[in-house]
Amino acid sequence: MNKNIQIRPWQKQDAQALASIANNRKIWNNVRDQLPNPYTVMDALQWMNHIKDQNPEQHQAILYNGLVVGNIGCKPQEDVYRKSIEIGYFVGEPYWGKGIATEAIKLFVQHLIEKFQPIRIYAEVFAHNQSSMKVLQKNGFFLESIRRNAAIKNNEIVDDYVWVKFV
Repeated sequence: MNKNIQIRPWQKQDAQALASIANNRKIWNNVRDQLPNPYTVMDALQWMNHIKDQNPEQHQAILYNGLVVGNIGCKPQEDVYRKSIEIGYFVGEPYWGKGIATEAIKLFVQHLIEKFQPIRIYAEVFAHNQSSMKVLQKNGFFLESIRRNAAIKNNEIVDDYVWVKFV
């Protein structure tokens, strides 16, 4: 465990840091279009207001040496899929390649196990995001499927890789 990497609930004073991290086209290219681009402090504050009452918490700030460097979150599924949880995450570009996402996922999976008791945790990754796939693999996720022509990103039809971990 890297003690320099932590996750914690988002706080309003994190809005500027989140905006400066998320306002990056390279990050936007690897997430769903619901993340605004450009991303402003107002976007961050609105999103934090939207998630503040979630119990248990579904989104956490990723910290590296005490600085906010990214986001990790989940979307619990419903009905017959209620023990499945989708995760998503991003780390600011200056912090890529430092093992931060790998450690944050490890910490977040433990959070999910404690708070949600899932049996299945999964992530969907665009075909071009090989780095994210490696991070998931390092955390014991395996490639369950490739959904061909499953998404449209930047007006291009792309494959979507589904990575899963059973707990």
